[in-house]
Amino acid sequence: MERQVLLRVFLCIASAAGQISYLIPEEMAKGSVVGNIARDLGLDVKRLKSGKARIFTSDSAEYMELSRERGVLLVKERIDREALCRQTTPCALHLQIILENPMELFRITIEITDINDNSPAFKNDERRFEISESATVGSKFVLERAVDLDIGTNGVKNYSLKPTDHFVLRVESQADGSKKVEMVLHKQLDREKDEHISLLLKAVDGGEPQRSGTVNIYVTVLDVNDNAPVFTQSVYKAVIEEHSQKGTILTKVGATDADKGTNGDISYAVSPTNDGVSDIFTIHKNGEVILVSDVDFEKAKSYQIDIEAKDSGGLSDSSKIIVDVIDINDNKPVISILSKSDTIPEDSPYNTVIVMFSVSDPDSKQNGNVKCFINDNIPFTLTSSSNNFYSLVTDSELDRERASEYNITVSCSDEGVPSLSSSVTLTLQISDVNDNAPVFDRSSYEAYIVENNTPGLSIF
Repeated sequence: MERQVLLRVFLCIASAAGQISYLIPEEMAKGSVVGNIARDLGLDVKRLKSGKARIFTSDSAEYMELSRERGVLLVKERIDREALCRQTTPCALHLQIILENPMELFRITIEITDINDNSPAFKNDERRFEISESATVGSKFVLERAVDLDIGTNGVKNYSLKPTDHFVLRVESQADGSKKVEMVLHKQLDREKDEHISLLLKAVDGGEPQRSGTVNIYVTVLDVNDNAPVFTQSVYKAVIEEHSQKGTILTKVGATDADKGTNGDISYAVSPTNDGVSDIFTIHKNGEVILVSDVDFEKAKSYQIDIEAKDSGGLSDSSKIIVDVIDINDNKPVISILSKSDTIPEDSPYNTVIVMFSVSDPDSKQNGNVKCFINDNIPFTLTSSSNNFYSLVTDSELDRERASEYNITVSCSDEGVPSLSSSVTLTLQISDVNDNAPVFDRSSYEAYIVENNTPGLSIF
């Protein structure tokens, strides 16, 4: 059934000149109007045309387009907030509007709000337990938590478990905002009466309309195992550098079981979730947590690994590992030319803008702090209106007769150790103006003539 969604676009004009912000929901139709750029920037539509107004963004994905004729910003491609920002909030696009003659730069921020377009989901469609009939009332069994790509109220809100003849659901909120989901035995099992029990775990979100996901739980009742494993810690912590080699050991976890023999044998596992964590880390029988895939700080700064310890009778305990990813300086600064002049007249005034460019580095802290500079002994300098945007301007008199062309090298380096850098070389022609009068090559001349020479004779 087609679902109709009422989309509202909110506009917030920032107090700083040359910068505006818009607030729009994800999944807006192509061609939808985001805002009236001309009006909100206080520009005439004719200025957008004459200035060849265009959009610049350091991101390769072009979600927006500018209609110069109408003076409005339009949705060019469907925006999926979850694909764009995952769980990061706020989620925003950062654009720049560039105009020529004269050069001008306006910064645009478009915040993308979430709509309830994803259902809670479990990685597996079923979960099986083997539980001893001697399991004590109050025994806990870890269930898979659902993951909802939506955020806020549109994320997972509640769980339910049916039927409740033998088990009830316990949902415990964690300090980091996640939920620990367990089923708790509240009525003694009897294998002779119920050897197999089927339950349905349901997760619902808080969106409108509400969405849900389910997983089937099958319990096989066994004999005699009266002690569950217990982890030595409720939370483990570990750190790992991005791009660490596969096979790297993060940490070692442990659990104890008071039972003897096979009922006291413990196995460990990473709890399955559909956020991909179980594909990045694994845990060995001895409790060592191992990296099995690549980690990239620019994609994820931390991970939560839900782990289980289970004995041969099916009793289990849960814990989690918080893994912080350490950034390394693995990205060079990226220089993006926004606008440039290939030729300027020699009588250009000081502070004439020659080139406008932006620089970005996805690394964090000092690894992402970038400084730019140009080669020495040229009549130009760099100015910066913010950390990311620079202008190359004249800072002394130009004279085509002394220098008709300049090769200007712009270099940008980060503060990482070792430092990474990028550079670009620009060629600028100096055009001539009529600023020099004719000059004789001598201040005086001497000549002699013999009388009776032929009329019309040249003296020099």
